[in-house]
Amino acid sequence: MADQEPVTFEQEAERQARRENAKRVLQESGCAAMLRTLNREQLKGRGFFDEYDSGVIFKWGSWSTRRHVWVDIQGDAIRFRLLPHRKCQAEVPLCDGEYHTLLREHWQNRDMLREELAKNFARPVAEPSAD
Repeated sequence: MADQEPVTFEQEAERQARRENAKRVLQESGCAAMLRTLNREQLKGRGFFDEYDSGVIFKWGSWSTRRHVWVDIQGDAIRFRLLPHRKCQAEVPLCDGEYHTLLREHWQNRDMLREELAKNFARPVAEPSAD
């Protein structure tokens, strides 16, 4: 780690802008509130959130049954990271085989966002065990 370059002012400003944008989109879309509701109502508060510069990972379960929903923000798009799969045929959400992406015009329809979040909660990504 001693060989790492120091972070420049521009890099830190860019990082902070990504964080602020992710926070804005998660709040504006209602996704943050939906995730908190899932945690409170479905998991009785046993889930937790790992925040990153461009999104959040909602995790639950014990060490052997850990599951998560990974929400990433790119610009105004909300991307749900999935296990690698064949591209979906549906036009919405956009699918590249790794992410399901909801553009602003998609997530402004709260039912569409809620449905995608529910699908990801029902079929979460399992984390590999560390053993």
